Amino acid sequence: MTTYLALAVVGMVLVTYGIRLSFLVFGDRLRFPAWLERALRYVPAAVLTALIVPMALAPHDVVELFPTNAYLPGAIVAALVAFWSGHTLTAIVSGFLVYGLWRWLV
Repeated sequence: MTTYLALAVVGMVLVTYGIRLSFLVFGDRLRFPAWLERALRYVPAAVLTALIVPMALAPHDVVELFPTNAYLPGAIVAALVAFWSGHTLTAIVSGFLVYGLWRWLV
């Protein structure tokens, strides 16, 4: 069993660093098609959404749509501020402020 675990870890290390190293080795010689570059612009937002939404909706592994869940209003305000202002830092600060105030008040 430990051999399989060790092989799995070594395989993950090789794949992870192999991908990262390929960008360093090939550098500017590696060109993506324009359609792929446009699609890759959405990856950070998609990953961030995939991390934040489950935490905001189910902070204790159960969906909590109750006033006691301070994550939800904080995430909603941060998303709205990001949408309307386009400023990431403003969205983060506003989300933290709403989260903190919500925790303090409720």
